[in-house]
Amino acid sequence: MKNLFRINSVTITASLIIIGMAAYLWHVPFLELVELKTVDLRFLSRGQVPPGPEVVLAVIDEKSLQHEGKWVWPRSKFTQLVQILSECGARVIAFDIGFLEPDRNSTVAAVTNFEHVIRSLGIKDERLDLYLKEARQEADNDFVFASVIKRSKARVVLGYFFQMTPEGLGHIDEKIVKQQIKNARTSRYSLIRYTSDRAQQVRFPEAFMPQSNIRIIARSARYSGYFNMFPDRDGAVRWVPLVLRCRKHLYAPLAVQAVRAYTGRLPTLVIAEYGIQKIQIGKYAIPTNESGQFMVNYRGGPRTFPHISITDILRHRVAPERLKDKIVLVGSTAVGIYDMRVTPFSNVFPGLEIHANIIDNILHQDFIQRPNWATIFDLAAIGLMGLIPGLLLPRLRALPGMAIAIGLLVAYIVTCQYLFSHRGAWLNIVHPATVLVLVYVSLTAYKYLTEERQKKFIRDAFSTYLAPSVVEQLIKSPEKLVLGGEDRVITAFFSDVQGFTSISEKLNPTELVELLNEFLTEMTDIILRYEGTVDKFEGDAIIAFFGAPNILEDHAVRACMAGVDMQRRLAELRAMWKAKGRPQLKMRIGLNTGSAVVGNMGSKTRMDYTMMGDTVNTAARLEGVNKIYGTYMMISSSTYNAAKGMIFARELDTIGVVGKGEPLVVYEVIGYPGEIDDNVRTAACEYASGLDAYRNQDWDNAISHFKRVLSINPHDGPAQTMLKRCREFKATPPGRDWDGVFRMATK
Repeated sequence: MKNLFRINSVTITASLIIIGMAAYLWHVPFLELVELKTVDLRFLSRGQVPPGPEVVLAVIDEKSLQHEGKWVWPRSKFTQLVQILSECGARVIAFDIGFLEPDRNSTVAAVTNFEHVIRSLGIKDERLDLYLKEARQEADNDFVFASVIKRSKARVVLGYFFQMTPEGLGHIDEKIVKQQIKNARTSRYSLIRYTSDRAQQVRFPEAFMPQSNIRIIARSARYSGYFNMFPDRDGAVRWVPLVLRCRKHLYAPLAVQAVRAYTGRLPTLVIAEYGIQKIQIGKYAIPTNESGQFMVNYRGGPRTFPHISITDILRHRVAPERLKDKIVLVGSTAVGIYDMRVTPFSNVFPGLEIHANIIDNILHQDFIQRPNWATIFDLAAIGLMGLIPGLLLPRLRALPGMAIAIGLLVAYIVTCQYLFSHRGAWLNIVHPATVLVLVYVSLTAYKYLTEERQKKFIRDAFSTYLAPSVVEQLIKSPEKLVLGGEDRVITAFFSDVQGFTSISEKLNPTELVELLNEFLTEMTDIILRYEGTVDKFEGDAIIAFFGAPNILEDHAVRACMAGVDMQRRLAELRAMWKAKGRPQLKMRIGLNTGSAVVGNMGSKTRMDYTMMGDTVNTAARLEGVNKIYGTYMMISSSTYNAAKGMIFARELDTIGVVGKGEPLVVYEVIGYPGEIDDNVRTAACEYASGLDAYRNQDWDNAISHFKRVLSINPHDGPAQTMLKRCREFKATPPGRDWDGVFRMATK
């Protein structure tokens, strides 16, 4: 049964490993989502990492709204902001804000209306026209803002977003789409290298059209980038697309363009047949997956990067040193107007800071990525996390098995966390851990069900015939119950009721069954008390053995003690039965110690735990030999030698039984040494002297000793038998070559 469990455990383990690998390769959505949650936990476990000094955030916060007015601000505010940041020595100014519509300015409208009036009156004056043109330009905040961007010492990166689908945009004609695409041309990847012709067929996330900055502002800056982000299924932003396709061009995001402006190097996009191979900006390599998705290595929660209120900048409250040579990201953090995102560190996270994290990752080459060998590692981990418990659990008990499973799980999680925190390697936790848990639970449940079924089988099969302690040993070591036998040294026990046939004829079936059940119950209880094994009942006969399946070093002693106690209890029962007028049973017992085959004999569907061999047959013969000597408990010399000192017995004779070549020295067990009185000891001594004279053919001396035994106990069966035999041999001597062995003529 244990081998069967091991075979089935291998099947269960292999099946779960295959299922785990298939789920990993097929990207089961639920497990993928749980894996993303473990990434969040790994970020939290790692904790905050100090960012570099290159990035600061100029934020539209609550303080700025209070002092500068409610949103939306006029372009003049941003014109002033760019001027101040440029004067303070900022290297890059990147806007996480789109200037998607013209500025609303009443002064421009007034100048325009005045021009219409002049023309309607037919007034023509070149100086007036020049003045009105200059007045309109000076009043046009968009024009002024664009002019400041062009003149700025800082490199300005404009932000915009892509409309990913045409839904809700049916009113926009192709001319407008083309103009929007033209306005966003400064965010295109201009250096693209394909490793092969097939690489040019690689597909990337496709956008419908850019929602770009208005033309005058878009044309003023050399750099622009989109700020689209696509959350995972749970709404968290872990990945940011670094490549989007619109029509035939590939576009870069705000963060990449900010790094481009900071370094002054064009980004190079390398595309292989499988997708993005790498993005390179000067010395900075940016790892992405095949579709260009970049995993953000978040430095911490909100405000990990320095925040500077825009109102403080506009009012010259910020030291220029805080802005010099910095990448200044301009965006909103005020509640209600900022781009709220969910990240591993926070459910309320400004989108502006996500760009800051990406820029910091690139500049410090500190990434979280899936290594090239990650898939092989993950599949190997799935296999090992299933195989190790699959091999060990069938051989271990519950607590060690649980300890190994928990230890293995913890060790793997700690390893993955270390590689994540210190090597930036994202390795899969969920699939290997799931396989480990499923293998542990499945094998434990299967083992429990199998063992419970096994225990029930053992209890049902053996509780009637074995002592409870023996049954528990079999439950702990069920391998002892395999079909087949083993050679063991045991003490075989046979008993039979004297004259049972004549007794049964005097009772009706009900009375007979009642008497027999009472007798067998009492006798069996004593055998079980001494941890013997009841082989079977054959009518009134009891067949049992000591020393198997449980190992008993003193099985011969236990068998003899059981026999003594059974005879004592039977004497008590006879007194009870006599008082009730019921038949009084007497029992003959035969014991023999030696090697025998013990085990489950039979078929795979029905088997009995029994004994076989010459030792067993001899014990059966000794039970029958009791009839000749008038005894009720006869044992062989092998049993006597193993139990002497613990029992009081006398040697009866040397006999030759049918079917056995070697003669046997047999003994009668009388009782426990400490309970034998002087008369019994004297009778035993006289019997031993008589037996010695008998073997020397000194018939008269032998007869004299046996008579003295009978004078002490007139009912001594062995003395009566030997006295009769001595008289016969005296009349008809056996001859000089007689060996003193009494040979049985029948079984």
